[in-house]
Amino acid sequence: MEKANQLIDQKIETTCFHCGECCVEQTLHHDGKVFCCNGCQLVYDVLEENDLCDYYEIAPNPGNNQKKSSERKNRFDYLADPEVTSKLLDFQDPEESHVTFYIPLIHCASCIWLLENLHQLDQAITSSRVNFLQKKVQIKFKNKSLDLKGLVTLLAKIGYEPAINLSDVDKRKILSTDRKLIYKLAVAGFCFGNMMFFSLPEYFSEAELLGEGFRKLFNYLNVLLALPVFFYSATDYYRSAWLAIKSKAVNMDVPIALGIITLFSYSMFEIFVSGQEGYLDSMGGLLFFLLLGKLYQKKTYETLSFSRDYTSYFPIAVTKMVRDREEVIPLTKLQVGEIIKVRNEELIPADSVLLEGQARIDYSFVTGEEVPVPKTKGELIFAGGRQKGQPITLVVQKPPSQGYLTDLWNNTAFVKADKETSLASLADQISGKFTFTVLFIAFAALVYWSFQDFSMGIKAFTAVLIITCPCALAMSTPFTLGNTLRIFGQSKFYLKNAHVVEKMAKVDTVVFDKTGTLTAPSQAHITFRGGSLSTETTSILKGMVQHSVHPLSYRINGWLGNIPVAFLEGVEEVPGKGIKAIYKSQLFLLGSASFTGAKIKGDAQIPGNQVFFSVEGILMGYFQIESGLRKGMDQVVCQLINGRQVHLLSGDNDLEREQFEDLLGPEVTLKFNQSPQDKLDYIQRLKAHGGNVLMVGDGLNDAGALKVSQVGIAVTENISHFSPSSDAILDAEKLYQLPQYLRFSQTSRKIIQASFALSFTYNAIGIFFAVQGLVSPVLCAILMPLSSISVVLFTTLGTNYFAYKKGLKEKIC
Repeated sequence: MEKANQLIDQKIETTCFHCGECCVEQTLHHDGKVFCCNGCQLVYDVLEENDLCDYYEIAPNPGNNQKKSSERKNRFDYLADPEVTSKLLDFQDPEESHVTFYIPLIHCASCIWLLENLHQLDQAITSSRVNFLQKKVQIKFKNKSLDLKGLVTLLAKIGYEPAINLSDVDKRKILSTDRKLIYKLAVAGFCFGNMMFFSLPEYFSEAELLGEGFRKLFNYLNVLLALPVFFYSATDYYRSAWLAIKSKAVNMDVPIALGIITLFSYSMFEIFVSGQEGYLDSMGGLLFFLLLGKLYQKKTYETLSFSRDYTSYFPIAVTKMVRDREEVIPLTKLQVGEIIKVRNEELIPADSVLLEGQARIDYSFVTGEEVPVPKTKGELIFAGGRQKGQPITLVVQKPPSQGYLTDLWNNTAFVKADKETSLASLADQISGKFTFTVLFIAFAALVYWSFQDFSMGIKAFTAVLIITCPCALAMSTPFTLGNTLRIFGQSKFYLKNAHVVEKMAKVDTVVFDKTGTLTAPSQAHITFRGGSLSTETTSILKGMVQHSVHPLSYRINGWLGNIPVAFLEGVEEVPGKGIKAIYKSQLFLLGSASFTGAKIKGDAQIPGNQVFFSVEGILMGYFQIESGLRKGMDQVVCQLINGRQVHLLSGDNDLEREQFEDLLGPEVTLKFNQSPQDKLDYIQRLKAHGGNVLMVGDGLNDAGALKVSQVGIAVTENISHFSPSSDAILDAEKLYQLPQYLRFSQTSRKIIQASFALSFTYNAIGIFFAVQGLVSPVLCAILMPLSSISVVLFTTLGTNYFAYKKGLKEKIC
């Protein structure tokens, strides 16, 4: 026993030089170092041959485990297809090509160092740059010496295989709008800065810094600088305002456009007719701050994709069988009737019929159920399932775009127009009244002064429009919501757009999916009932479950920990039943009650899942595996119940009903055996009864419910890999902060309202002076930028302060 414990300790302490994982299954000694598998040793050899072992000095054990790396030499053959290559490349000419890959395994400084030194591994690579936050690398290489297939093979060889899926072949050009916005902001900033400089003599007019000739020259220079601002930088506001008027509506861009036109027109009149200075510097400042707020908001969430279709989940290639020869082809070229091979852990790309092999299909990606479904020869296997076990051969029945998986995306809930689910911002709701009020006051001032001094009437009319131009009012919403999006992002909660914050503030009903959302496989509670297990018995069990790909076997394997494995004979997994093995001429069975011959007393159902264990027909006991809640989820539900309805939907059976009733309380409505359509219909009924529904789910089977709810949050272990058609993506580790997110969204709405009050106060004071004709150009030039700056400071400090108070930030920054 003592010797066995020493062996266990020795195995736990032995870690791989490359990846840092424990060398449990095998220990390889090479070049005075220890490796856990041949893959890790191979990566080390490649780096050693190219004198790149500084990689290991930057961080200890920086590599990624290579045990699961595929040894198939033909798996990147599809990258030799010119059609696929042309769609993946960012740039290509006869000499050089540029490509950007998403590499999820990037995690430390050593990764950055190695990927930016790829040119030392292959001289055909001219440069490589890593974007650590997005886990992307842009590589430039020479076409004549290296092709795309060779580049990806090299990356896979050193442990950084890119994640390439079908949607990468259909890249969308999304950067042109952002570039245009940056150009407009740059023009406005350049012109605004220079106009402020040329207006300095007016700000200090009493000092008489310049003569009259230079004063007029500077005014004319301001006119030249104002032209690109008025005719280029402000075009988005003109277009938006015109579209709103055409649709007989008024949004916040209407008064902004009106103010810009008034500033420009009256300034032209002042400069060329009256010989005065005008307000062009104020117009430049207005456009610069408005565009800065819009860019800030866009940059907050531009890196994520929220409305993906099935192509984002499917691989880009599939193994096709041609006369007993494997041929890797792009999935887009897969035809009905063709024969394909699907290996362990690979996704079924299209509805197909099983021809050969033992199929055990994991449909958790589609249905939420974890237990693999056994399939026999001739049975139909739906797209979206994942094979668990040995390779299988299938014949394609439907194209990938017409399978069961895509039927979920074709549901009307997914193509619903954004107008039906979007909530107009608070600023747009009041912009109509604000605009009409300002126009009424301006015309009233014009009429009043016209009977006394018409020139004073024109001045008062224009001054009211200028000083009440709602720049501060317009900026309060994007800056507040932009800060909120940034704060949420720092907490690994990524919103699709700013409107989601306002929707969250109104949520009164919260619906959770169970499997993978409230529960996590790593938190499962496992108990062996039937007495204590000896060291020898646990070694036997370890050897059995290591040969299984069943989720329950994975959990038992993790529960057993790093222990020595017994040598077993005749290990065989019977699909849908269990595992059998021979040890010292004795038959060991692990699996269902019927498979092991176990008999349960009475008809009482035991909560959770049971895995029975018998030796030579004698029942030794069973593992009771109960779903484990994620960190703090019981407290989360308790907090959400205050003022809200909480519902739990699950595709699993209801054996754990009592367990979840005890954990979550009687106030939570529990629904089990729910299909994807059932979940979608349930959300529809809640909405029909007036509920503002927030749906929290993780699987593709939740996608319909996520889309049809007012707010859909996709919980995922990897925010860059899995994002169904949802309004937000939440890292699974941060799910316990959901109540804080909801409360902070309400606080953000109040901050916007408070900033409106600040803006209205400024406007009221400005109107008081403007209607009397007392506003000078200097006062307008100073007050307008100051009002914008004051709102930006107020919203920024307010959101950061309340984020700190609610525990979403460590400190105010």
